[in-house]
Amino acid sequence: MGVKRFAVLLCAEDSDYVKRKYGGYFGVFGKMLAEEGEVWDAFRVGSGEFPNDNEIGLYDGFVITGSCNDADGNDVWICRLVALLKKLDSLKKKVLGICFGHQVLGRALGGKIGRNAAGWDIGVTDIHLSPSSAKLFSSLKIPATLPIIQCHRDEIQELPPKVEVVGCSTKTGIEMFRCGDHLMGIQGHPEYDEDILLHLIDRLRQCNLIAESYAVQLKANMGTVDADGEAWKKLCVSFLKGRL
Repeated sequence: MGVKRFAVLLCAEDSDYVKRKYGGYFGVFGKMLAEEGEVWDAFRVGSGEFPNDNEIGLYDGFVITGSCNDADGNDVWICRLVALLKKLDSLKKKVLGICFGHQVLGRALGGKIGRNAAGWDIGVTDIHLSPSSAKLFSSLKIPATLPIIQCHRDEIQELPPKVEVVGCSTKTGIEMFRCGDHLMGIQGHPEYDEDILLHLIDRLRQCNLIAESYAVQLKANMGTVDADGEAWKKLCVSFLKGRL
């Protein structure tokens, strides 16, 4: 067997803090997903850097990251990304979408994206896996309810019938989906830890996207419930590498 190759489609600029501490979001995803002997590359799609048709064929799987942009926007790079995801779907390439990546993958499949009427979801949220996903994830021996770090205000509101919803929460109806055995979206952030979330809360406050009082409340709630990082890592790695 040849060397397994994967690509991270980076949809956001790295903050100085994340660059300095984690080697950027590419480093964050590599820590969660990369295994010995694999090759991992990055394409800064948010800055217009995309794999060409020849490069696409080199990769066994792709990961789409989060972003501050709206997944239903019509920025040139977002439209190019939607077109790329449609091509990856037709080629049956493994694709894992996270947060914005989950939403834009849903859009590429024909879904509808919009603001969550319940507002921001920031912190740790319990994801309830569907009964049908129990068989899919049975080999992983993970709980049917998995806490995950969240930081979003948009959501997938509708998906076409060919797409299966495999996870929900009290705040968001489509927390996870899959299409065939090659596409999966996760609204939360399995790659985040508490430190990254605290940093993001500060950035959101500085950009006036959340109120100071809400930021204080979020920080006060930190540590009361922990995300199940190991279970999410197992699930993401197993999906991306065809072990389910």
